[in-house]
Amino acid sequence: MNPSPRLARGLASLALALLAAQPFSGHAASDEIALFNGRNLDGWEGHADIWFVRDGAITGQTRPETALKHNTFLVWKGGTIEDFELRLSYRIVGGNSGIQYRSRVVQQGAQGPIVGGYQADFEAGTTYSGILYEERGRGILAQRGQFTRITPADDGRHRVTVLGSLGRTEDIQAGIKPEQWNDYLIVARGNRLTHLINGRVTADVIDDDPARAAASGVLAFQVHVGPPMTVQFKDIRLRHLAPAPAPTLSDLDRLAGEWIGHAGRRDGFDIPADWLSQVHLKIEGDRYDVRWDDGGDRGTITLDPSASPKRMDIDGTSAGRVYGIYELSGDQLRVAYTPEGGPRPRNFDTPAGSSTLTITYRRK
Repeated sequence: MNPSPRLARGLASLALALLAAQPFSGHAASDEIALFNGRNLDGWEGHADIWFVRDGAITGQTRPETALKHNTFLVWKGGTIEDFELRLSYRIVGGNSGIQYRSRVVQQGAQGPIVGGYQADFEAGTTYSGILYEERGRGILAQRGQFTRITPADDGRHRVTVLGSLGRTEDIQAGIKPEQWNDYLIVARGNRLTHLINGRVTADVIDDDPARAAASGVLAFQVHVGPPMTVQFKDIRLRHLAPAPAPTLSDLDRLAGEWIGHAGRRDGFDIPADWLSQVHLKIEGDRYDVRWDDGGDRGTITLDPSASPKRMDIDGTSAGRVYGIYELSGDQLRVAYTPEGGPRPRNFDTPAGSSTLTITYRRK
């Protein structure tokens, strides 16, 4: 089945992720400025035994005699950054490092400033370069190759929902040159954060966790605890951007992820809770896969969020097309339909004799 125009727009998550990473010259509030003079560390603050200038590049280095007791940072003292594009070249030999942005200085440690916040990660290894990590915070917010949305969770923590793929992590790694210069681009507009290495989008995040998302903060470079390492930065250019409106997600994007049955009714009777708890629904793009104790089904969904109530057409492998309605509120999804392919329900009532099935799911 060919997707409807609305569904096609919903499936454009990946395209939007790629567009978000392009230069926003039309939204620039200032021209690009250089943050490093190529000669010394004027305008930067860090431990002098670890940070210095070598061969025209900012260099962070640890040796056996300077083994770190904590991660240490070189902080740009030119003010805070909000919406921006940051471009630079980096090279790393051993260990791992990162670019802190919209971050905060937590304290002054024995070996230099200690910083927490968003980090565009990179390493000498082959796993983490390009991810979005929150230092001293929520940890990994997007693995390499992921387009994610971050939301609060019921337990007071946070939830990472994968909305789409930016490519295989192995393919992205293949474009990163070990122990050579690589180009990094970070774009932050509103709560949308995008990383690129050598022109390839590596991570894209919508941070919809209001209590923890950072709108502004300091810029810094990291040297990580561990074995001796050397990291270098050069051609560091910053462009401040005009504030952007918060991005909106389609219902298809918001449905992405895993759900578990919570409550349900059919023909006027409640469905047993112990059976519903076995119902696991997974949605990726327009495709769904639902499993329960002794069966399951998979197929595609087509949404019409402009209708009232909102419509969901389900094309499964077992029952053909089923016409339903849905309601999406936070981490709760309610769906009503007639499994035998009857007429679309007008509401979420399930009177006796109607054959209407209503299931409420909660996000896993």
